[in-house]
Amino acid sequence: MPRNRRPQDREEKRAEIVVAATTLFTDSGYDETSMSKVATAAGVTTNTIYWYFDDKDALLVAVLDYVLEAALADAALEPERPWGEQILWAVDRLDQYRRLVTVVHAKTATSPVVEAWHNGFHTLVDTLLVDGFRRVGIPESDLVPMAAIGTFVVEGLLMHPHAVKDRRVIVQTLVASRP
Repeated sequence: MPRNRRPQDREEKRAEIVVAATTLFTDSGYDETSMSKVATAAGVTTNTIYWYFDDKDALLVAVLDYVLEAALADAALEPERPWGEQILWAVDRLDQYRRLVTVVHAKTATSPVVEAWHNGFHTLVDTLLVDGFRRVGIPESDLVPMAAIGTFVVEGLLMHPHAVKDRRVIVQTLVASRP
């Protein structure tokens, strides 16, 4: 006879699926992870996943939201961290999700839900970069270009890994530069 399980809140079950997918997408890769693998890891049937997510791309977006929320919550714990250290921390934090960064960039051309998430993410990052550069004294007229350069540096460091000391020098150069 099957074991009775306690009733579980819908959001709790959804969160378990997202956590399982985060681990699999990060460790094994998005393309290499089937929905049935996610279901097995989450302890549900594959059909159950579709009660929560329209498709695998929607699950990817939920994973991205989960990762982003956790990173923003952690970043908020040290609001006085120097600007260059904040950027380095973000690169270090995102580095563990390098596979997801690659997937997002590849899927923006074919998935409206991933493209929408990506656009929203860049809007958020642009805002954070503008605020950070404003705090270190970059003139208002140069904030938007400096934010764009900051995005290029962060994405470049994620797509083309460097040693930690080299990363630090690159970010320090970015923060110290004046257009």
